[in-house]
Amino acid sequence: MTDAPTPDAPTPDDITARHNAKMRKIKAARDKIMATKTEEKGLIMVHTGSGKGKSSSGFGMIMRCIGHGMPAAVVQFIKGSWETGEKTLLRERFSDEVRFFVSGEGFTWETQDRDRDVAAAQNGWRIAKEQILDPEIQFVLLDEINIALRYDYLDIDEVVDFLLTQKPPMTHVCLTGRYAKPELIEAADLVTEMTLVKHPFKDGVKAQKGVEL
Repeated sequence: MTDAPTPDAPTPDDITARHNAKMRKIKAARDKIMATKTEEKGLIMVHTGSGKGKSSSGFGMIMRCIGHGMPAAVVQFIKGSWETGEKTLLRERFSDEVRFFVSGEGFTWETQDRDRDVAAAQNGWRIAKEQILDPEIQFVLLDEINIALRYDYLDIDEVVDFLLTQKPPMTHVCLTGRYAKPELIEAADLVTEMTLVKHPFKDGVKAQKGVEL
């Protein structure tokens, strides 16, 4: 047998009523804020930081583009030699919706040839500019370009200047990879830093399909 509620204890109906009243206030405040957000523009987005999820988030937005019927392009720098689920999926099932380009041959410690890395990065940037300027393309993912910029395979001033002065007004561009340079962060509209809290790699667990691959 349960004890009857004391006169001061809120009843379930009281709790529900208070919750609903609180949510109405939050919605009214939210609606007021949203009423001021009327502008649309093509965004420069940066995903950086030591945590997992930079490329994963970028490819998540590519899937959103597919869902909205927005033509998109991917230019993959650095880890181009990896066979990943997203590369297989987009090339085999969504090649009409998404153009997928690979410019890198692998991580820099794998190629061990700076001249080749620079040439690959430069070729990737050439392709990237073509895709960004193409009026048909609405979203461009530059996967791991931040690594190419970190090692000065590409000129940061050239990249930032192009994004700020030549990118079409309604085209979205997402640049991923660790060590995003301050100049790029300053130029971007949206910057997300993935923070590493815990990762199984430190416990000897290799990259796995569906997670990293």
